[in-house]
Amino acid sequence: MAEQSIVIAGYAETEVAFKSGRSAYDFAGEAFAMLLEATGVEKDRIDGLSVTVPLSECGNPFYAVYTTEALGLSPNWLNYGGIGGCSATGGVARAMSAIRDGHCEIAVVLSGDAPSTQWGARYGAWRGEFQDPVGILGPPAAFGLLMSRYEHQFGLKPEALGKIAITQREHALLNDNALPRFKKPLTMEDYLGSRMIADPLRLLDCVMFCDGGNAFLVTTEAMAKKLGIDKTVRPTAYAEVTNFNGNQACPDVTENGFSELAPKVFAQSGLGPGDIGSFHPYDDFTIAVMMQLEEFGFCRRGEGCDYVLATDLSYQGDVPLNTGGGQLSAGQPGLASGGLNLAEAVRQMFGEAGERQVANSRTSLVTGIGVIPYARNWGTSTAMILEA
Repeated sequence: MAEQSIVIAGYAETEVAFKSGRSAYDFAGEAFAMLLEATGVEKDRIDGLSVTVPLSECGNPFYAVYTTEALGLSPNWLNYGGIGGCSATGGVARAMSAIRDGHCEIAVVLSGDAPSTQWGARYGAWRGEFQDPVGILGPPAAFGLLMSRYEHQFGLKPEALGKIAITQREHALLNDNALPRFKKPLTMEDYLGSRMIADPLRLLDCVMFCDGGNAFLVTTEAMAKKLGIDKTVRPTAYAEVTNFNGNQACPDVTENGFSELAPKVFAQSGLGPGDIGSFHPYDDFTIAVMMQLEEFGFCRRGEGCDYVLATDLSYQGDVPLNTGGGQLSAGQPGLASGGLNLAEAVRQMFGEAGERQVANSRTSLVTGIGVIPYARNWGTSTAMILEA
């Protein structure tokens, strides 16, 4: 990235809950207060804010503005992140740009959502009949179509997807912030026996909606030192693409934006797959995790199943994968979910992961995925490399 002195200087993450009865504002406020306490920064020093669109408040176009009122902030820079699970990493990148351009000095990237309590989403498209047509009941069915196409092209071994789910569940057992109902081990028998949702996609290939929030402090390294903050991580690479292959009327749905982003972030950082200390891919479905392992060069395209089965993906292994359990086993707090993966990456690099601490905490790769339109791959892809 163009400026190397901008850092993530703090993070906070609430516990997640199912049907909490709380609002997105409530979780965002809790995460914000936790961030201030963790960093020791006074609230009035915050002059930049990026807020993620929450599913539970999608009908409110001024949610970001009202969030500043709820928090008692008067920022000089405000961003409303509308790229779904990419909004946390995308918000960090946009905050870095705002700081470089002099619009603010200390920014917070804030996400809170409560979709298991209140569902306020209003999906739509310029051709509504092709957004969620009859029989396509949301993302699980869309990912089922993607999995079917992948299986036709390359073959699909359910045991490989099961291993991803089981590995992340084992990590969630070590994560106090994980959804309580996921606090039990998962076996291959459990995975293979879980009911089909959209053949070949099983129940345990899917995330579970829950409620929660997270926040990140973004500023310059010099300002972090001035504020007395010792622990920081530096985003050294970032890339983003929306509507990949959008100029094609009928693209191959197994081709996704990470094929374009992976070479960019590795070139920006000078790193390669073998240099990544922990990998935190956006994991709304197991197939998305496996496809990202392919696109980021851990294995070749179409060889993901064999790679997963042959590789130790545990926090102690060759490629530590979503070491907090990811969304698959910690829970998906709506559109605050991208921050869940990012928070775990920063936690690992701060050396604060406890029992699940990885050996190499100097680098992390975090990704985001935003929406999946009918008969296409996911809409937005983001990738960010963090270095100590």
